[in-house]
Amino acid sequence: MTTQSLITIRRDLHRMPEAGFQEFKTQRYLLDYIATLPQEHIEVRTWKTGILVYVHGTSPRRRFGYRADMDGLPIAEETNYDFQSEHPGYMHACGHDLHMTIGLGILTHFTGQRMQDDLVMIFQPAEEGPGGAKPMLESAELADWMPEQIVGLHVAPEYPVGTIATRPGILFANTSELFIDLIGMGGHAAYPHRANDMVVAGCQLVGQLQSIVARNVNPLDSAVVTIGKVEGGTKQNIIAERARLEGTIRTLSAETMVLVKSRIQALVRGIEAGFECRAEIDWGSNYMQVYNEAGLTGEFMQWLSGRSDVQLVECTEAMTGEDFGYFLEQIPGFMFWLGVDTPYGLHHSKLEPSEDAIDVAVRTVTDYFSWKSAAAE
Repeated sequence: MTTQSLITIRRDLHRMPEAGFQEFKTQRYLLDYIATLPQEHIEVRTWKTGILVYVHGTSPRRRFGYRADMDGLPIAEETNYDFQSEHPGYMHACGHDLHMTIGLGILTHFTGQRMQDDLVMIFQPAEEGPGGAKPMLESAELADWMPEQIVGLHVAPEYPVGTIATRPGILFANTSELFIDLIGMGGHAAYPHRANDMVVAGCQLVGQLQSIVARNVNPLDSAVVTIGKVEGGTKQNIIAERARLEGTIRTLSAETMVLVKSRIQALVRGIEAGFECRAEIDWGSNYMQVYNEAGLTGEFMQWLSGRSDVQLVECTEAMTGEDFGYFLEQIPGFMFWLGVDTPYGLHHSKLEPSEDAIDVAVRTVTDYFSWKSAAAE
């Protein structure tokens, strides 16, 4: 498969970003491509809008897995591409178009050059939300195809092309969405004593939430509480009856996540008492930490260090969230960052990852699996 063919696929996929569990065009595109590959030694299953492809090895002793996520984000694109999103208000701003393209490149390689062991390619929907990994792992479709080792990657704008960054142990944080609704009593702006202002209550709560990391989390630990969206009121002279805070929580340990949520609940109860209002908390999607299995990750890093075509970096942890952590909870494996050399970060409307990274990733993963498969038990 040529580099230009992969780039064409990536650009096709970039044009069709879709929300989680609504990746219908994306699934159809992937299935149509998979149908062009040699079919003698593969099996294909679908799960919701996801796809599983089993590539039978020549004399298998074990089963490898590779996962690529599929969904886009509700972001209006502002790149300079001439192949921009054709779905208004949605964009592949997290690199999932590259992830899928790399997955197809790996699949194409192993349908033409079968390794000794089996391979399960997992195209997973809804990584950005509400979370596809956990229910996919619990599905009947994957149950008898469960890999014994799994690998995934994520594009990294800050690293140059040719760089692969990873580490044993925790790579990405535990994450939880956060939605808080405050319900009080609306009224006329001229008579504040007859109403119960939820804009004021919400503003107080935003400030209080920032005290959690500063005063409740061990300073040698790491946590983030970010409120990214605040809504309240309908008009400048009407006291708001409702306010809504939307945010995210990130921690490097499951225990700290429990602590942070407990403190949020306590502060919200205080707002209820202090402002004589009602509050509702929704934790939304919760993602487990991405924890790289030490032995396999160390082996991969040592193998990479002997290559001249990539630069290995042992990185630090990141507060990024990724539901690949659910795979790693059940299956030994690891995730790594793939350098794509762009000044704009993940989830930015101007993200333009370098397409040169596609070939780097396909070559690295196919060589790694081939090396592992050829190695003695």
